[in-house]
This record gives sequence, C-alpha cells and structure tokens, in this order.
Amino acid sequence: MEIKVLRKLLTNSVLLDKKIKFYEKRGVIRKVPFDMDEIKGHLAKSEHNLKFVLDNSKLGYYDWCITGCYYSIYQIALALIRAKQYYSKNHDATLCLLAREFYKEGINENDIELINIFFLDYQDLLLYVHSKDNREKASYSSKYAFDKDKVEELRLKSIDFVNKGRVILDSMLK
Repeated sequence: MEIKVLRKLLTNSVLLDKKIKFYEKRGVIRKVPFDMDEIKGHLAKSEHNLKFVLDNSKLGYYDWCITGCYYSIYQIALALIRAKQYYSKNHDATLCLLAREFYKEGINENDIELINIFFLDYQDLLLYVHSKDNREKASYSSKYAFDKDKVEELRLKSIDFVNKGRVILDSMLK
C-alpha cells in the first residue's frame, strides 16, 4: 500500500470502513470465532522469526533478516486481528484492520507504516528472487545489500513492535 493511501486511511474512518467492507465482500477479511490456539500460534511464529533474524544476522544473511523482521511483525499483526475475531488473507487488509481496531489504542501511525515499509521491502526481495530464480543472487546482489547496522535497527524496531503487540494482547485477553 502506498504510504499516501495509508495515511489517508488513518485520518478518514469513513474511507477506512469502506476499504474494509470492500475486502469483506471479496472474502479477504472475514469474522472468525475466537481461537486462543491461533493467537498463540501467531505469537510463537513471531518469536520464531525474531530468532531467525538473530541467527541469520550472525551468519551475514542480511537480506533474509529483512524477510524475518517482516514476518515477525506480520505474525504479531495477525495475532492482534485474530484477538478481535478477524482473519485476513493479505497485507493491505491486515493493515486496514490494524488501523481500525488498534490505531490510537496502542499502535501508532509509525507502527503501521513500519509494517507497510517492511512489506514493500519484502515484496521487492521476493520479486527479485522469483524473476531471477536464484536465491544466491538475491542474497548477494548489491541491489539488495543490507548492512549489519540497518538490519540491527530493523530488528530492534521489530522487537519493539512485537513487544507492543504482546502488551496489547495481554491487556485484551485478561
């Protein structure tokens, strides 16, 4: 999602609701029964992805660290919307639900934009991998060179977001 569009949705609840209804009509977003096991599963995947990032950072696979950061954030986002009894099939729909259900209630505009930026980076990386059909090139191409400092910064932001999500979930599920 373009940042400009995302910011417009964050400031216009009517437009945001319209976008969510669009996704609901197409089955991209749907209401689901409360399922603590699903929520815990997303939390576990989020933690697993953070460990993946740390391990791959030590090995110097910084592009895969970006992927892991994205998935750690995305999994906690899925846990949050699942706690509100929603299921989402794609990134943009998940962002819309986060904005409606959690914006200004613990998650701020910067948090939502962080998820969006990670998604764009990850999608760019995937496009490169698929178009070249060669993961080694994706890992070592200068086009996708992420230095250790940038990865560490993103890893710490990911940890902060995951922790924020945990706090929100803890307060919701008590």
